[in-house]
Order: sequence, then C-alpha cells, then structure tokens
Amino acid sequence: METESIIQATSSKFGAGVDCSELPEACIASILAWTSPRDACRMSTVSPEFQRAAESDALWETFLPADYQEIIGRSSESSARLDFSSKKELFFRLCNSPLLIDGGKKSFWLDKESGKKCYMIAARELTIKWSETPRHWTWISLPHSRFTEVANLNIVWWFFIKGKMNTCMSSPCTNYGACLIFQRKDRFYGFKANPIESSIGVTGGETTKKVIYLDPEHDISPYPTRIDGWYEVELGEFFNEGRESVELAMSIMEVPHPSRLKSGLLIEGIEIRPKFCS
Repeated sequence: METESIIQATSSKFGAGVDCSELPEACIASILAWTSPRDACRMSTVSPEFQRAAESDALWETFLPADYQEIIGRSSESSARLDFSSKKELFFRLCNSPLLIDGGKKSFWLDKESGKKCYMIAARELTIKWSETPRHWTWISLPHSRFTEVANLNIVWWFFIKGKMNTCMSSPCTNYGACLIFQRKDRFYGFKANPIESSIGVTGGETTKKVIYLDPEHDISPYPTRIDGWYEVELGEFFNEGRESVELAMSIMEVPHPSRLKSGLLIEGIEIRPKFCS
C-alpha cells in the first residue's frame, strides 16, 4: 500500500479533518512501518511529529532483519565499524558498507529500497574444479575486492563452479537472483561464443537452467557493469517461500572440450540479491 493511502485511511478512521500529526509518535511509527525505508524518509518532511517517528528506533527496528544481531555477531570486523547511534544509522550502514561474516567467506548487506538481505559468497567458499592445483587456478589478492582472495584462472579445459546456501539466510517471501561476479584479464581466451550452462534450485524442488556467456560479444558488456568495477551475469532466480529451511544450490558448468583451453578469468564470488518487478 502506498504511503499516501495509508495516511488517508488512518485519517478517515478518525474522521474528516483530523490531522494525522496529532497522533502519538508510536502510532505514527506503526503506520510508517507498513511502508518502505524510502517512504519513511520521505514522510519525515510532513511535520515535526512525523520526523520524530521517522527517526525512531522503534520504526527502524522493523526495517532491520529479525536476525540482524546474530548476523552482526558472525562478523570479525572491528567493533568501531559496527558502532552506531541509532537503528536508522545501522540500517544505512548495512546498506552502504557490506559486512564480512563467517570468517570473511561471505559478505552481507541490506537492499536500501526494501531492507531485504543480500549476500555474496566468496570464491573461497565455492567449489571450483581444480582450484587447489596452481597450474590451473591460483589465489590472489586485489585491492578492489571485498574479500582477501579471488580465484585466478590460469588454464583449464573444463569450467565448473558450484555454490550453496541455506534459504533461511535470505529474506522470506522474496524473489532472489544469483549472479556470478567476475573480471577478465588481458589474456582472456577460450570463452568466445562458448555457451555455459548455469542452474539454480532448492533441495526437493525444481531446478532451472539457462545458457550464459562470459565473453563481451554476447550478454556481457566489454566494460565493467557494476560500480565496484566487476562484471556480473545472472545465473538464475529463486523464490524463498520462507516456510522451511532448505539448501539452495547454484552451478556453472560446460561440457568438456579438449581443444578449447580457457584462461584469463577472475572470480570474486556469487552474489544473491532480491529481484523486483520494474
């Protein structure tokens, strides 16, 4: 429901001509909790009463995930970075500054529009075929990566990556998309016009598959597609019903091709974030 509709409905309940600003702050905060973080910020300009309600911890607690304290507790980052003076400040800090959790193997943040949970699974947490064989893959550090290491492809004939995550980590009743986050190096070859099959699905449920490409002549721009300087390609999507906790599996695989060597690829991880209708 739009913010204006909620305000109008509340006004009509109390009779024509009643100013919603006369409502108690807690009541206004309860009304705003039915909107979105963006709408709450907009409504703070209505009146001083709305501004106080829109800044209240009681309101922003509703926009934070129910398990946000447990998630923050899984971070090894300095306590200074996690200090905050209000729940609103914490909300936007988690939106604008992803938090490393689970020993630095995952990154967590919130979608600013909805407050839904987002994650990136680091390459070190993925199953990458031959990733521990230096001839094929090495692990390097990059200053513009959020993780301490990224996977650097030296040479392989067969390309295979798999990741998994429990659906209880994501927000319930939400449609999510999973994207491979990668870069190309100068000696990037073997991927041109080379279709790769991606799949995504939950245990006991339907698995969806699609064909993706990692070369600039197909789906991926020759220039970075993200503000952090990386490329992304969507692997598929899934809907978290939130009724039970099941394992979500994602994979990227091609049929072995003995005459097609591949090289020059950097893998940062797999990102899982909510998808909304445009």
